[in-house]
Amino acid sequence: MLGLSVMRRLLISGGMKGLRLQQLLSEETLRHLQTSPHNTRHISTVSLWPFSSQPRDFSQPNSSWSPEMHKVYDHYNALCDTDIENGEEKRGSWRKLPSYNRSIKYATGGIHLSKLIQAKARLFTRNIKEQGATFEYVVFVNKEEKRCVCVFQAGCLLEGAPGHVHGGAIATMIDTVTGTLAGFLSGPVMTASLNIDYRSPMPLGSVVLIHSSLDRIERRKTHITCKVTSTDESKLYTEATALFVSISVGHLFGSRN
Repeated sequence: MLGLSVMRRLLISGGMKGLRLQQLLSEETLRHLQTSPHNTRHISTVSLWPFSSQPRDFSQPNSSWSPEMHKVYDHYNALCDTDIENGEEKRGSWRKLPSYNRSIKYATGGIHLSKLIQAKARLFTRNIKEQGATFEYVVFVNKEEKRCVCVFQAGCLLEGAPGHVHGGAIATMIDTVTGTLAGFLSGPVMTASLNIDYRSPMPLGSVVLIHSSLDRIERRKTHITCKVTSTDESKLYTEATALFVSISVGHLFGSRN
């Protein structure tokens, strides 16, 4: 749990840009902050954190993408478009998720939390300067259907067996994508278990789809199923199941409570 004195200072000094603190704090903490005489402003009216720089989205197309990668990206990106129906804007059921160079930014309000947690830490799948050398991917999520699809292109530095993608790199992507879906549905989570069955070797440089869907949610536990296929879904490379456990925001600050 975050120290109350720290949160009070955030409340009084300006809070977190674009983020209601109700999204981050437990009900008990909210009640304490709202009823404390030290708090002079209601949580829902906290002013904005003064950050103006826009973080870079690493899931945008670049010159390393193959024609197949572009084609599949364009297909799912088109599903995210908004249409005008009866004079009203209607958003598609799919949404493209941005990808940043710190894993904390996937969490609700994570972009702003990462400003508070100053560190040299980086999400290693987004920490390679050479485009296309390792993990090139973009995630599209369908909240209504509680599933997502990742378009993944494996770079030359991910080789395991000659000419094929390392099993650890595939596991990394499965953990990343299933964790992204779990976090999107349940808030901040951490991996509790990951079970993977490798069905067929994946050629290096190939473009694949990583399909993830919600199995069930049991209190703090979110169960996700996953399969990795060719872009036409005729070839199955890998199947997996994953379990994620919801965590409090305090864990992101190193608190054990």
